[in-house]
Amino acid sequence: MKKLNVLKKLFHYLEDSRDRQRIAIALARGGAMGQARRVDLRHPASWEFSGFSQNGEDGILDVLRSQLRSGNRHFVEIGASDGVENNTAWLLVAEKYAGLMVEGDRWLSARAQRNIMSHSIGAECRQMFVTVESLPVIRATVAHADPEVFSLDIDGNDLYIMRAALEAGFRPRIIVVEYNSVYGPDRSVTIEYQPAFTLGESHPSQLHYGVSVSGWRTMLEARGYRFVTVDRNGVNAFFVDPVWFEQGFLNAIAGLRFAENLYQLRKFGMHSERQFELIADQPMVVVNDGL
Repeated sequence: MKKLNVLKKLFHYLEDSRDRQRIAIALARGGAMGQARRVDLRHPASWEFSGFSQNGEDGILDVLRSQLRSGNRHFVEIGASDGVENNTAWLLVAEKYAGLMVEGDRWLSARAQRNIMSHSIGAECRQMFVTVESLPVIRATVAHADPEVFSLDIDGNDLYIMRAALEAGFRPRIIVVEYNSVYGPDRSVTIEYQPAFTLGESHPSQLHYGVSVSGWRTMLEARGYRFVTVDRNGVNAFFVDPVWFEQGFLNAIAGLRFAENLYQLRKFGMHSERQFELIADQPMVVVNDGL
């Protein structure tokens, strides 16, 4: 047992050393990319940069946060991975925000918590497999029902979780959510709710998951949110609560309505309409104003 504990500590030391290097690289990369941008407030494609994020989310969130009428420097991220490669690590490490990361995988969650402890006393990562029933619990643990940023990426029941978050009392100022481009720009659909949904077991193609961008718009716009853009890699959609922004800024934005998921496009070598044929026989739910 003693030998096992020593090996565990050694493994954590090596893992943490690697993460410190990743964080340093992310800060340098994000700083350089952020400075190199030529931001045009009308065109979100010009806002993008990636330090810790994968698809320009750090830059889009940077500009949206800069346009808030007021802020509280808090975030919530569900689907936080290891706490380094996600949508709120830039806020935590570079901007010194407080907040909550949630991750279902026990190993990734523990790793994220160690990374958080190195950079903040106002943030934590909780290990939890999120279901609609757990959102009131999450709400009760955070200081602000209206965090500046709420990020959701769990590759599955995302729409149901976001709806439950709003019903539990959350009213984020900025929302970033993953959409699945396989459904195309116009289908307003999502998967059937399955509390134990896992991407790897849903379909051999791993294309049957999540929500269409139109589905997100239908659900969130019915609840007073305003669509801003998707990122150029076709992974995330961004929404804001308009009460926190100048209307002139929002009205001038010419965001991307839809983009093909670059990773799925490369993997399958075909656009979303042909990808959709692979999962057309799978159960889907039409998203309307009430869902």
